[in-house]
Amino acid sequence: MLNRSALAICFFCAIISLCPSLLVAAEKPNILWIIAEDMGPELSCYGTRGVQTPTLDDLASRGVRYQNAFTVTPVCSTSRSSFMTGMYAMTIDAHNHRSHRSGDNPLPEGVRVLTDWLRPAGYYTGNLRTLTDDKQEARFYKGTGKTDWNFNYDKPKKPFDTDNWNDLKAHQPFYAQINFSETHRGGAWNSSHQHIPQMADPENIELPPYYPDHSVSRAVWAQYLNTVMAVDKKVKYILDLLKRDGLDKNTIVVFFGDHGRAMPRGKQWPYDSGLHIPLIIYWPEGSEDLPEPKGYVRGTVSEQLIASIDLSATTLDWAGVEKPKLMQGRILMGDHADEPREIVFGGRDRGDETILHIRTARTDRFRYLKNGFPEKPFMEFNHYKETQYPIMGLLRYLHREGKLTGPPAVLMQPTRPAEELYDIQNDPWEINNLADDPAFAEIKQKLAAAVVEWQEEIDDQGRKPESEEVLKHAAMEEARDRKKLESRAEDWFLKHPALGPYKVQLDR
Repeated sequence: MLNRSALAICFFCAIISLCPSLLVAAEKPNILWIIAEDMGPELSCYGTRGVQTPTLDDLASRGVRYQNAFTVTPVCSTSRSSFMTGMYAMTIDAHNHRSHRSGDNPLPEGVRVLTDWLRPAGYYTGNLRTLTDDKQEARFYKGTGKTDWNFNYDKPKKPFDTDNWNDLKAHQPFYAQINFSETHRGGAWNSSHQHIPQMADPENIELPPYYPDHSVSRAVWAQYLNTVMAVDKKVKYILDLLKRDGLDKNTIVVFFGDHGRAMPRGKQWPYDSGLHIPLIIYWPEGSEDLPEPKGYVRGTVSEQLIASIDLSATTLDWAGVEKPKLMQGRILMGDHADEPREIVFGGRDRGDETILHIRTARTDRFRYLKNGFPEKPFMEFNHYKETQYPIMGLLRYLHREGKLTGPPAVLMQPTRPAEELYDIQNDPWEINNLADDPAFAEIKQKLAAAVVEWQEEIDDQGRKPESEEVLKHAAMEEARDRKKLESRAEDWFLKHPALGPYKVQLDR
C-alpha cells in the first residue's frame, strides 16, 4: 500500500502529465523592467560628474552595464510604442508623438504588445503603481503606470493583469514593469531634491557646452541630477521588496530609460542626448535553476550597440517564447542570440504641434542625421519645451541681448543643415558637424545610404505626410500657443519650479 508521500508524488506526476506547462512555468524566471522616464545615462557608473547613484552602480557591478544602448525615438509615446512591441514606431505608424488617440490605428496583423506574447506562455503581467500599503511611504514610492502608446489596444482586454506589487509573489512567473517619473518634468522633478540625502552642487557638474554657462543652466542640470538620485533611491526600494518577498533569486532585473533627458537638445532631438539611455541587466546570482545565458558576463561593461526594441525580443527569449516572425528587435544573449548590430537607427517626426522629419544612424563612433526640413530652426517652436525648459527661455533671452557665442549660439540659427555628422569618440557632445568635411565624406555617404536602405527595409511610414487635417490642426495649435506665450514676462524662467531649490539671477 502506498504511503501518503508516495501518493502525493503520484498525484503530482499525474497532474504534470496532463498539464506539462505547469512545470515549465515553474522553471521560468520572473522578469522586471524598471523604467526611468526621460533619463539619459547620467549615473555615476557612467562617469557623470556631481551625481551619486550607489544602488544602480552596485547593480551594474553585479550585472552587465551597456555603454551603447539607444531608443529608436527621443520622446515617450513613440519610444514606448516601439519597445512594447519590439517594432520600430515608423513601421507600425506610431511615429508621430501623441497621435492616433481616437481609435484609428490598430496594431498590424502579427504585431502585439509584449504582454500579449507572454501571457500564453504562462506569465502574469503587471504595470505597477502601488508598491506599499503604507500611505506615507506610498506618496513617494509608487509607479506611474505609464503606457502612452500611439496605437489602439483592444479595449475589451487589458494590456496588464495588475498594477499592485503585492499580487506578484502569488502569480509566478511574472513579467512586470515599474515606471518612475522623477526624471520627467513635472511635480516629481520639482520635488526630487526633498527625497535625497545630499543635493547636487551646481558648481560641481559638467555642463553640456551647447548650454550657456549660466546659473540657470547649472541649476536646471543640478536639479536633473537630483531627480536621478531620487530614482536611484526608488530602485533600492524595489530591490529590497524583491528580497523581502523571496523573489531576488529568480527575477531578472532590467533598468533603462524610455529615452534621453528632458532638456534642450535632448528629449525630442535625435542626438545621443535624446536617444542614449542607461541599460543595466542583472541576472540573479546563485541560482542553479537560472544559469547565466551565453554571452552574459557578470560584472562587465558591454560596448555592444543595442536598440531598445532588442529588450522586447530578449525578454521573450528569456520567457521561452520564440521571437515573432515580424519582430524587428534582436535577441541579445543566449542560445538564440541574433547577430549584434553594427548600426542603430532612429529618428523623429511630429512632436505635438512641431512638424519635423529626421532620420539618424549611429555606429560605435559616428552619428549621422538627415533633416527633412532643413529650412526650420534647431529651436523649432514647441509649447511643451517652451514652458517646461527654463534653459529655452534663457537661450532666447541671451540671444535677443546679443550675448550668445559658440555652441549655444548655433541652437539659435534660423535654419539647420540638411545633413549632420558627428565623431562621438572625439566630440561626445556632438557640436562639431563634419558633414561637409571632405575627410569624412566616405563615412557620411555610407551612413546616408544605410539610412535609405533601412527606411526601405522597415517600410518607414514617416516618408508619407500626415493628412491635411492633422497638419492644419498642428498649425492652429502652434499659432495659439505662440500667442499665449507672447504675454509671458521676459525673464519667466528665473522662477520656474524646474530650478528646484536653487537661486538664480540675470546679469543685467
